[in-house]
Amino acid sequence: MKLEVKLLGQTFSNPLLPASGPSVGSLHSLEFFNDSKVGGIVTKTISITGAKVKKPCIVASNHLVYNTELWSELPLTEWYKYILPELKKTLKKPLIVCAGYTSEDFEQSIPVLEEYADFFEVSTHYGKDALKDLVTSICRLTDKPVFIKLSPHEQDYLGFIETAISCGAKGVVAINSVGPGICVSLKNRAVTIGVNEGHSWISGPAIKPIALQRVMSIRRHYPDLPIIACGGVSTAEDVLEFILAGADLVQMLSSALINGRQVYDQIVDELPFVMNKYKIDSIESLRKTPLEIIPKGKGGFPKIDQSKCVLCNKCVKICPEMAMSLDKVIITDPSRCIRCGLCESRCPTEAINGVL
Repeated sequence: MKLEVKLLGQTFSNPLLPASGPSVGSLHSLEFFNDSKVGGIVTKTISITGAKVKKPCIVASNHLVYNTELWSELPLTEWYKYILPELKKTLKKPLIVCAGYTSEDFEQSIPVLEEYADFFEVSTHYGKDALKDLVTSICRLTDKPVFIKLSPHEQDYLGFIETAISCGAKGVVAINSVGPGICVSLKNRAVTIGVNEGHSWISGPAIKPIALQRVMSIRRHYPDLPIIACGGVSTAEDVLEFILAGADLVQMLSSALINGRQVYDQIVDELPFVMNKYKIDSIESLRKTPLEIIPKGKGGFPKIDQSKCVLCNKCVKICPEMAMSLDKVIITDPSRCIRCGLCESRCPTEAINGVL
């Protein structure tokens, strides 16, 4: 299986990268990724002064992460005088440097960061009016490709991207965190973390459908635009789904906060096996495969493969019309079944077919 990705003059050994955030905010963290199996490295957002972050600032459940993090807590000087020069000594893979947040910041930061960056990534928290000056400014200061990170709250996101491209951006990262939301502690009768009226930002597997939709839509409107997907990745299947939706590369962060850093290497190791399962020869061929937007499900009644069924009873429990029952084997009542597909999607052994 061919995992390699070539993008804007850089070669990535595979499409999985860390995303900008708390796991890439120090030299030892970046060295971890340099020695890991990921295809490239991404830094935390670097600004002129270090961020002052109220602690605690990160809380996770099984499916999402709440955070009130800001940019790097280390100042620009720490990055260009120590962290990046040390990393460069042993760097084995492409490096995306995240920079923020204003045109005035870029005047100081880009000249001293440029020698270390293969790409720049810029998080945007403003609308199209501010975007024009922001992108024009950074593109004037560097010849390195600039990727603009898209907020999921930007309603006219295609217009947003058009503005970024017209000002010199070479690609997009989709998407940033969702929110604001709140995380509540019954024990303390208070929000667990939060700023500005208890707000925090949400990432992790729960936001994957939103990120997938943005990537698919952007790709359909911009067939040749480099796209880095971000949002909700936790498995090798997720990586491949984003590639099919139109991404060139895929970033992940929150799932490692939930389950540990070992998930990066696990996903890279699993990619060839999952690709073989779905008859995918290469990341490049999957990327060039159009994603059809008309469902191909059969829409029939569920059929039970009794040789695969382990009688876990999950389908019986979750059926919205109580159309399934257990009587030595799983039985479907066609007079009740609405052929929705829920049972097939949730069967842990893939014993149900005929609907999806």
